[in-house]
Amino acid sequence: MAQQQRPLFAVLYDAGAVPAGEVGAGLADLGDIVFLVPPSSAHVEQLRPVMELLGEVRTLTGRRDEDTELVRALAPDAILTFCEDMIRPAAELAAALGLPGQSVETARLYTDKGAQRRVLREAGVDRTGAHVVESPGAWDEALRTIGLPSLVKPVTASRSRDAYALRTPEDARVVRERLDEIAAGGAWEPFILEEFLEGRASEPFGDYVSVESACTPSGITHLVLTGKSPVVPPFRGTGRIWPSHLPRDEEQEIFDLVTRALEAVGADSGFAHTELKLTPGGPRIIELNGRLSGHVNMMARESCGLDLVRVGALMALGEEPYLPTFDFGGKVHFQYNNLAPLRPAGLVAVHGADAVRELPGVTAYRNFVRPGDELPGGTTTLTLDTLSGVCEGHEAVMRTIDAARAALTFELRFEDGVRCINGLELPQY
Repeated sequence: MAQQQRPLFAVLYDAGAVPAGEVGAGLADLGDIVFLVPPSSAHVEQLRPVMELLGEVRTLTGRRDEDTELVRALAPDAILTFCEDMIRPAAELAAALGLPGQSVETARLYTDKGAQRRVLREAGVDRTGAHVVESPGAWDEALRTIGLPSLVKPVTASRSRDAYALRTPEDARVVRERLDEIAAGGAWEPFILEEFLEGRASEPFGDYVSVESACTPSGITHLVLTGKSPVVPPFRGTGRIWPSHLPRDEEQEIFDLVTRALEAVGADSGFAHTELKLTPGGPRIIELNGRLSGHVNMMARESCGLDLVRVGALMALGEEPYLPTFDFGGKVHFQYNNLAPLRPAGLVAVHGADAVRELPGVTAYRNFVRPGDELPGGTTTLTLDTLSGVCEGHEAVMRTIDAARAALTFELRFEDGVRCINGLELPQY
């Protein structure tokens, strides 16, 4: 009897929520992998040796017709991605090849924040004021429409790239200058100016949460509500906490809101990551994303033994995977990321890692950047490391995170010289 051929997974890959090694681990017993990568990516070049150990690597051109023919010739059984920038291409390829996947329209709504706000408003899910800035010349009209306080970000951006808070006229002037610089440099893209959602007092936790969901034709399953540690300026997330610190009734209110939001954009395939602000008037949608959140697969594997890459792969094959309830064993699990400074810098050294690993409650500490690496600065979220752990309660989690940050010193080379910065002080830079 002929041996049954293993399914082939076409994974559109770049920097994103799941690194190549985790993709390989999740797909190892399900099928073979061909990584489809963009023509120019520093992340891809760094991880290419890993990808070549796990499967084949093919380079996309960025031209839809050529890429469709390239992938058609590979004859994959499933197409999936864990990368924000690859959501639309993955949907287009799946549609062209007749494979399961997010619809092209849903992928567009996930990745076009202006269209997403409009659809949610029309569905009665969200009332946040928003105005798309199609060109720098449209800035004044948008500002008059939305007013202050507000926030601005690219319509298609991820990881807080070029996201700015505007609380004063001076903030608005500075951001307008930044938009003019972008346009003058030939890199203009539409921005969205939104009403600023003021969070309620939530210390020591962040004033927002997120929901990870699995979407299939039979319905939407919310996997977990993630509590957060506070953001660092301007809107960069730092940590995740399972289970969240919120009471059950508020958790259900959030799940119901997310269900209505995902239904409004037609979510019926793959993962969704929804961020919500906790306001005095109740939860409000920040944005919907058609993927897992960063580091969540790692956290699920460490805390629950659940590999979400495998779950995503089964959904990409058109199956309805079994989705077990996340069982945290009565403990509180967490991850925390120290973030690169807003100012450009070079990493000279990280001191204190061994002391962090010995702290009670810490299960792992991993560095993502190495001495000699250049950190570009700017608002884009760039993680320097990941701290993982498990504690008896939520207050103990926050104490453990603070103790770990205090034990670390980052030696960074700025334009004006080298500085040794304690982990507690790092968000100030």
